[in-house]
Amino acid sequence: MKLNIAVLPGDGIGPEVTEQAIKVLKAIALEFDHTFLFKEAAVGAVAIDKYNNPLPDNTLDLCKSSDAILFGAIGHPKYDNDPSAKIRPEQGLLKLRKELGLFANVRPVKAYDTLLNKSPLKKNIIEGTDISIYRELTGGIYFGKKHLSEDGNAASDLCEYSREEIERIAHLAFKAAQDRNKKVTLVDKANVLETSRLWRKVVTELASQYPDVLLDFLFVDNAAMQMILNPKQFDVILTENLFGDVISDEASVIGGSIGLLASASIGEKHAMFEPIHGSYPQATGKGIANPVASILSAAMLLEHFHLHEEADLVKEAVDKSLKLNVTTPDLNTKYDNISTSKVGDFIADFISNPKDSNLNFTNIHLGQSTII
Repeated sequence: MKLNIAVLPGDGIGPEVTEQAIKVLKAIALEFDHTFLFKEAAVGAVAIDKYNNPLPDNTLDLCKSSDAILFGAIGHPKYDNDPSAKIRPEQGLLKLRKELGLFANVRPVKAYDTLLNKSPLKKNIIEGTDISIYRELTGGIYFGKKHLSEDGNAASDLCEYSREEIERIAHLAFKAAQDRNKKVTLVDKANVLETSRLWRKVVTELASQYPDVLLDFLFVDNAAMQMILNPKQFDVILTENLFGDVISDEASVIGGSIGLLASASIGEKHAMFEPIHGSYPQATGKGIANPVASILSAAMLLEHFHLHEEADLVKEAVDKSLKLNVTTPDLNTKYDNISTSKVGDFIADFISNPKDSNLNFTNIHLGQSTII
């Protein structure tokens, strides 16, 4: 298969972790005789600095003409700490989602057996957790009309949803549940919000088309509590934009590090794959950023194009790296010299030499390159 992949490394640690995802995809291409062509463009703070635009036209054009997009991270303290800034890195990401019609964000959340002791939650609570969160991505309060009074003392944000917006992501969630444990939990605030009542009405009607899937409901405040008390009860979570943003970040603590969580943003014509973590500017250039989320995002890219054997091999390589403690400092207490790039080297090496990677593990701690 030949794929043209737009690469948007972004800010902070984005370029470092994205480099490892590309390294892994190149290893997959070599092993399975694919052709993956990568072309890079600016987005976020680096794009503002260079073009005074968080999403330059040439970046958007590249994304529209590519088969898929590999995204890093955006954000910089000079914008994060300045609420008065008119141009912000996040505007580039929001515009990209809207322009490409990326209406569904899919975030897998898994508790890895080898990392159960890394989570702040008790092992018996999180063991066996395997959740897929479907978050609506182009509607709701983030994209609604915003108003600030002339005196600056009153503000409003409009949350608005249509039946069509709800139906298209709900179909994806139900179809995903059919291939999993056949349960969808709609997270809303239908006791208070009119938009949530519409969500509940539309999703309930849609559920009749999927009689093999159990539909459950939770208010978002209760869902946040249940995520901590008993995350194993969830299979597929379906929710709107704001609630999905909060719930998925809360779920990140289950795995022990936000550096493990990948995501896919899917539309009818385009798809983008990115780790859910931020730009982590304090770690930029230090080689301590965990690239696993970016690498697993690359695995989701492969799955999107039905390259399931390839994606499974990437996941197997990630599992092996975690079992052997070939991880960055956020997860690693045994070794102190495993950098972002060394994690990427090991995973790419496993793909090329799965039977020999245990032997090459010693080379990593000697600071040498693995065999590729």
